[in-house]
Order: sequence, then C-alpha cells, then structure tokens
Amino acid sequence: MLSSRSVAAVDAVGDVDAVGDVDAVGDVDADTSGLDQPGSLTDKLAALDEELRRLHHVIVAFSGGADSAFLAARATSVLGADRVHAVTAVSPSLAGDEEADCAALAAEWGLRWTPVATDEMERAAYRLNDTDRCYHCKAELMDVVGPIAAAEAATVVLGVNLDDLGDHRPGQRAATEAGAEFPLVTAGFTKTDVRAASKAMGLRTWDKPAAACLASRIPYGTAVSVEILGRVDRAEAALHRLGFAQVRVRHYDDTARIEVDLDDLAQVVAARDAIVDAVRGAGYRYVTVDLEGFRSGNLNG
Repeated sequence: MLSSRSVAAVDAVGDVDAVGDVDAVGDVDADTSGLDQPGSLTDKLAALDEELRRLHHVIVAFSGGADSAFLAARATSVLGADRVHAVTAVSPSLAGDEEADCAALAAEWGLRWTPVATDEMERAAYRLNDTDRCYHCKAELMDVVGPIAAAEAATVVLGVNLDDLGDHRPGQRAATEAGAEFPLVTAGFTKTDVRAASKAMGLRTWDKPAAACLASRIPYGTAVSVEILGRVDRAEAALHRLGFAQVRVRHYDDTARIEVDLDDLAQVVAARDAIVDAVRGAGYRYVTVDLEGFRSGNLNG
C-alpha cells in the first residue's frame, strides 16, 4: 500500500575503476562503514539503511540515473530482492539508451525489475507543456506504479536527494501527494554523497551523467509531441556515439541548440562536420552550439 508518511518537498527523477566487481547487488555488503569514507557519509548510509528497514518493502521508481540506481542497489542489498521491486516507466519521453541501460543494470545487479508503460502523452495538461509539465508526468507514473505497490503492500520510493529540493521540480509534489517517500532526503544525501556511496559500492553508475526526461529539452509553451521527443532522442543518441557523454539537444522548431560541458567545446569544433551530419540526420535543419555550455534544468521556470 502507499505510505501516508511523506517528506515535504517540492519534485522528483563512467568509466573509472569501481571498488570491486559487482555481479549482483545481493553480494554487496550493506555495511560499508569499513570503507575509506568521511564519517558523515557513513552516518548517512546508516540512516538510509534504517529508513529502508522501516519501510520494509519498497517499489523503486528506477530511471537508471545515478540516484535511483543507487537507491535500488542499496535497498536490494539491505532488504533483499524479494522486498525491492525496481520499476521503470517506459514512454516516448524516456531515451532509448536509458531504457536499455535500466535492463542492463537490473541484469548486472540482480534487481527484481519491471518496465511499465506510462501514457503521459494522453494527458492534455502534459502535452501543453507549461511549468507544471513534470507534475502531470509524475502523476501518471504514480497512477501506474500505485497498483503495483498496493498489490505488494509496499511503499513507492524515489531517488530524490537534497540538491533536488532547490530546483523547480513539481513532480515531487505529485509524488508526495500520492504517498511516495524520498529515503535519500530523509537520510540527508546530496548528489555528491550519492556518487561517493555508489563508487564505494562498486556501482558503475557512480559518475553517470545526469539524464533528465526528453521533454525537458522542449521550451515551456511548445507542445510536447512524440515526433519532437523522437527527434531529440535520435540527435542526443548520435552525439553520445560521437563521444559526448554529457549533452543536451534543446529543441527550437527546426533548430537544435547543443549544450556540452565547457571542457568539450573544443571537441565540438573539431567534430563539427560529424555533429552537423548527425543532428541534421535526426531531423533538424539548423545546428547551433550554446557557448555557455551544459546547464541542467536551464529551461525550468
């Protein structure tokens, strides 16, 4: 059943040597206090484990990003796979590469995982794309995941951390209204904490770049459509294949505005022809680069 206890908030959703190889999350010791970590992180891990045990049985909204991946892995380590169900919302707003990575992570870590279809595109308020778009998307997620939680007498949990609370994320409001909880917030985790703890557990997602839903590439006031989402997905996937890990393709009709990390701007110039071909191949006529670089959520109201 959905828990009535919720954290007051306003939304929610690498190639380095990991600390040990993780074939299944169940093989990772839930007590990481012996690792070389700051005491504050050790305390937060203990608090998270305590919160997960209190919740007892959870449905993790699993996008495959660093936060939800860590939460799913840690919960499975602490509670066991029989009491943790990772669920991924599949819709046109989820990048194809991200869906594939969710499946791969579940297989690698031994997660109990289910992809479920969500129909936010059927909600006129979502397609309208005003500043509350994320509210309607998260409401759809909770409508789909809620019955799964009820059937398992579980609580829906999201990988929201403290840093997320300061951004414009109305989806957090929809989640709390539906009874979801944010264990990482309760335990005091920041994004840096999540990445440090993930690295300590040997999770390859510890330095995975942020990957918000594809609709976040569309300016407020421009209606969301499957065609636009597909165009953005194809363009970003092509840029990933060219070696740009952190990238956004902002949609402005027939113009694509590309954002990459500032350190990658020189690489963009060097790969100019390949980038133009890739983005035009995705359906854009004009290809531009934002000289300010990547800024997460820069279209937020």
